[in-house]
Amino acid sequence: MTRRALIPEGVEALVEVMKLSPGAVSNGHVFLTGMTGSVGDGSMLEDAEAQFRSAFDKISAVLAEAGLTCADIVEMTSYHVGIADHFDLFSEVRAEYVAPPFPAWTAVEVAGLRRPGALVEIKVVAALRT
Repeated sequence: MTRRALIPEGVEALVEVMKLSPGAVSNGHVFLTGMTGSVGDGSMLEDAEAQFRSAFDKISAVLAEAGLTCADIVEMTSYHVGIADHFDLFSEVRAEYVAPPFPAWTAVEVAGLRRPGALVEIKVVAALRT
């Protein structure tokens, strides 16, 4: 079994501090760490739509390290604080990033996330192209 980390430019310090890989390639798949809507300096965006786009943009950056896009996602789990307040908006933003055949998706309501102010954390698995 071969494994390698996917680390987009600019997040090297986070990797060292948190002791995690934003993404890991293993056995034909790419596994991503959960992404929130925070920005480069670690602050959380206040606007829900901006948070969702930031999270998907970070997912896109990690996938790009493996030569993939969001179209290669096969499974997605999204964890939401206040899901009833923003689910429709999240679904609209998500639809701009995913493509047929659409990934399997589970959306879960949670009481809170590690990042204060985060409305969503998104975890995905993508398939490498053969």
